[in-house]
Amino acid sequence: QVQLVESGGGLVQAGGSLRLSCAASGLTFSVYAMGWFRQAPGKEREFVSHISGSGSTTYYVDSVKGRFTISRDNAKNTVYLQMNSLEPEDTAVYYCAGRGLVTGTTNSRLWDYWGQGTQVTVSS
Repeated sequence: QVQLVESGGGLVQAGGSLRLSCAASGLTFSVYAMGWFRQAPGKEREFVSHISGSGSTTYYVDSVKGRFTISRDNAKNTVYLQMNSLEPEDTAVYYCAGRGLVTGTTNSRLWDYWGQGTQVTVSS
């Protein structure tokens, strides 16, 4: 079965950096778009970034552009989210998602698989 396992979350001060990883298994990774979403307490899950199967196309929500970078290593079946210049507003549980098409979408309902999430907390 498909499994997505996130890691790399933690507590960091504002202005700091974290790198999230998501290891995938049970799927042909290179033909899956991969994405990152986040959910803060009391808020709906929101789109953060996605990357195409080949890695050639990426997309970000405006609030993280210039600060976050999504990448993938298809040889390792892993997608990453490098987060720099973190702000308290970035505090949330971050979820990795996989979609059985080569291109991603900002609509969370159109993703097929989800990880269990990893907590990111940014202190001011």
